[in-house]
Amino acid sequence: MKAKIHAAAGAVALLAVVCFWLSTAVAELSGDVAAIAVVKSGILAGMLVLIPAMVLAGVSGFSLGKGWKSPVVQRKKRRMRFIAANGMLVLLPSANMLANWAEQGRFDATFVVVQLLELMAGAANIILLSLNMRDGLALRRRPSALARPG
Repeated sequence: MKAKIHAAAGAVALLAVVCFWLSTAVAELSGDVAAIAVVKSGILAGMLVLIPAMVLAGVSGFSLGKGWKSPVVQRKKRRMRFIAANGMLVLLPSANMLANWAEQGRFDATFVVVQLLELMAGAANIILLSLNMRDGLALRRRPSALARPG
């Protein structure tokens, strides 16, 4: 049951980050400042889904991986630490700043720089979350071949 909760939470988190990233890219490419403001506001609201999903995925993942010596599990743990730090130190503050600036109609050079930083950090998290999902699915298929509890 714990593995299913972990998989569902991880999938929701990955889907949310992908939706945020794609929405941002489409809005930015449209050049429509109203659309950009709506997307930035929506992303901030979407944190109410993303943050609990990430916490649940992280907590359940660390619980499932406890005692496992597998290099696959160790890689997933290292990636998750980076994903969490990236989210807390870059993505969440960026989302707050960008939503506030967009609401104020402030689309200056600083907005663009922070937006680019957010897109790069988001892309990194998409890649890392995808790798974790790939490795998690591999562990499910062949747990005895890839890792055994210690």
